[in-house]
Amino acid sequence: MARTYLDREDAGKKLAAALCKYQDQKDVVVFGLPRGGVPVAFEVARQLKAPLDILVVRKIGVPGQPELAMGAVASGGVIIRNEQVITALRIGPARLDAAVLTARDELTEREAALRGAELSVDLKDRSVIVVDDGMATGSTMQAAVEALRTLGPTAIVVAVPVAAPEVVARLGKVADEVVSMLTPRSLVAVGAWYRQFGQTAESEVRRLLEEANAEGEP
Repeated sequence: MARTYLDREDAGKKLAAALCKYQDQKDVVVFGLPRGGVPVAFEVARQLKAPLDILVVRKIGVPGQPELAMGAVASGGVIIRNEQVITALRIGPARLDAAVLTARDELTEREAALRGAELSVDLKDRSVIVVDDGMATGSTMQAAVEALRTLGPTAIVVAVPVAAPEVVARLGKVADEVVSMLTPRSLVAVGAWYRQFGQTAESEVRRLLEEANAEGEP
């Protein structure tokens, strides 16, 4: 199997070319999903000449089963509840509130580490492009799209260098558009499509956000 992308920067440049119709549009804003999605989003935002920010998403774990999500919280104070899971497991209000509080504390801590402040971009009547380095299950991206939808954007575009075809189909039901450069039948793992796929450090996320903001200043 050929490793199509050299690294996330290379993937971002190629993804940006596929999104060229959004270049120089004043209502467009790009969001990267930390941490791996941010270097990709940085290149997309730079090529499109659009603002860059990050969207932090934390799942709300079921008490005693933290890997099972009964919802999610996201930047901007958004809370999403999975009523099906909550009802099926008979999660009472007190347990739910406690789990939400824990998730929000984790979100606040991570935002402080990555951005240093809460989400401040007004998304009402704007077109949002949400970028990650790939989608294997798409669960985080779906939570991100659902969270962004509550903030009133005109359109939400999911953009990734590689994704499983079934995930693209599922995200197409919640996003206005899904752009995936590659949709291999056998994804195996997102990192399998990159020659270099090391972890993105928090310091790198902060540096890219600072550089993007500095480039956007008059």
